[in-house]
Amino acid sequence: MYFYDGRSYGDFFNMGEYSRMGYEPVRKKISIFDTTLRDGEQTPGVSFSMQEKYEIAMKLNNAGVNIIEAGFPAVSIDEFKTVKHINYDIENTCSLARCNKNDIDRVIESNSRIIHLFIATSDIHMQYKLKMSRDQVFDKIIESVEYAKSHGLKVIFSPEDATRSDMDFMKKIITSIDVETVNFPDTIGIMNPMSMYYFIKKIKEFTDKKISVHCHNDFGMATANTLAGIMAGAEEAQVTINGIGERAGNASLEEVVSSIYGFSDSYTDIKMEKLYDLSRYVSSASGIIPQKNKAITGENAFSHEAGIHVQGIINNPKTYEAINPEIFGARRKIVIGKHSGKAAVKYILENKGIYKTDDEINNILTIIKNENNKTIDDEYLLQVVKNE
Repeated sequence: MYFYDGRSYGDFFNMGEYSRMGYEPVRKKISIFDTTLRDGEQTPGVSFSMQEKYEIAMKLNNAGVNIIEAGFPAVSIDEFKTVKHINYDIENTCSLARCNKNDIDRVIESNSRIIHLFIATSDIHMQYKLKMSRDQVFDKIIESVEYAKSHGLKVIFSPEDATRSDMDFMKKIITSIDVETVNFPDTIGIMNPMSMYYFIKKIKEFTDKKISVHCHNDFGMATANTLAGIMAGAEEAQVTINGIGERAGNASLEEVVSSIYGFSDSYTDIKMEKLYDLSRYVSSASGIIPQKNKAITGENAFSHEAGIHVQGIINNPKTYEAINPEIFGARRKIVIGKHSGKAAVKYILENKGIYKTDDEINNILTIIKNENNKTIDDEYLLQVVKNE
């Protein structure tokens, strides 16, 4: 799949001409870690069936997701069975576990190859949730990482509530554990792009481990914060389809991947033409329908009504579209409503093999604009044409 002028994903925007900043002289690959099946399912009211979770996992795998978080095996017997079923058919999966032996054993029994270990490291979480001291938490981390690795598991470690954790304590933990990847969760979504950028920059000063970021959307900044983390040197983004997740949700996979191509000198393995179908499936399975004006996968993301916009789109789509909708397996829509002009009506009719004079188009438009702000679908438009 290519953009309007034939460029591939990697040339989403022309650096300098539009808005890419050129942060890296050499393009780097960003790994995509999807947690729709775990954090996404923690959306209030969402509960995927085993078959739905399996289908989502397969679709994520086919779309090129690098790591799929299949679930939290210690949560329940059903969750354990589902994770094990997914792990049987898909290699690039991981399972979540707290820093305790029971959770780790359940991950081992589920045939997971990768374990995502977490424990809170902020003072407020340690005092009021864990009721543990820093030394106790540190010892638990070391013990859990060593236990998981002794059973052949690849370890991803997350210091929960990282963005509110003491930096010296974080440094002590990160430099003491033998793991390939450390994920930094903005657990309550308190960061902004500038603070996230400098936070990751600071982490990079004392570790060369692979850095992942996991941003929540409490202030509507999850995508922007994820991109800022990547620009600061993070090599992995944790995301969910449609941005579902606890409270206001997580960073959206489709928005993050698009932003990586649009605003950084990086790339991913994601097959973007799969994203629209994937979004629709997750929406159906979760019962959470994306808002109509949601970026990339919202119903109105590539819809045009205003007359001046439609005229521009018809002449050259780049006038009012930064992105070709076909990249995502979506289609552009010209919508008829109170703001429409002759160009829209003519365009829709001629695409249906119906040709009208300018006077006839004006009459049709007059009828439509008297419909009290109603958005006109094709069926109604054809009825108006027939009556006219």
